[in-house]
Amino acid sequence: MNRHIGFERLHNFRDLGGYRTGEGAYVVPRTVYRADSLGKLQGADWDTFLGLGIRTVIDLRYPWEIEARGRVPEAERFEYVNLSIEHRPYDQATIDPDLDPWRYLADRFAEVADDGADEIRQVIGHLAQAPAPVVFHCTSGKDRTGLIAALVLTLLGVSRDDVLADFALTELATARLLADWHTANPDRPMLWPSYGRAPAVVMELVLADLEAEHGSVQGYLTDRVGVDTETVKQLRGRLLTEVRP
Repeated sequence: MNRHIGFERLHNFRDLGGYRTGEGAYVVPRTVYRADSLGKLQGADWDTFLGLGIRTVIDLRYPWEIEARGRVPEAERFEYVNLSIEHRPYDQATIDPDLDPWRYLADRFAEVADDGADEIRQVIGHLAQAPAPVVFHCTSGKDRTGLIAALVLTLLGVSRDDVLADFALTELATARLLADWHTANPDRPMLWPSYGRAPAVVMELVLADLEAEHGSVQGYLTDRVGVDTETVKQLRGRLLTEVRP
């Protein structure tokens, strides 16, 4: 299944549907999407986006990012929700190239998982209750978006291998994300050679960290985030089907 949906200006817009769960169900296609910044939508891209029938947009960015780069066009057409799950901003372009890049990123994910627990609970609640197709996104559709996708797929019962593989699909967009950064920052050097990368090992470390601290990813979502059994039931009822895509 080709999960990437073709846009000219968006590089990391993907369908989360089609994954098989351990119980033999499937994530419903064309129902929940993950993406990079929807503020880039215009022209033919806008028409493609509207054709997906999306009614709910969950923006995971800081308000200052939205102010600088824009939100989804005509936001009033949608149920638009801004839930910034990250609370400690950092500039990936300036990361010390001598650091272990994957451990460094996993540690930043751990900060988001802890600091943003309240917002993460709200995001999952919206995904469980939205009656029509929904998209969640950040700037590159990589880290914040990647964390939410991994948590949601885990709640749905998708295998760890598929969760990691989904995260790593961002690697297909890395070159374009890097090119966009250079276009937007012509006078700045890129110090970190791993900018835009998303190898599976990063999310493997993140999930292992959550398991070490909370016993399981489910334990983290229940005990730290506060996702209740009714929300999980709603999420699975809305996003799982017995019909093979």
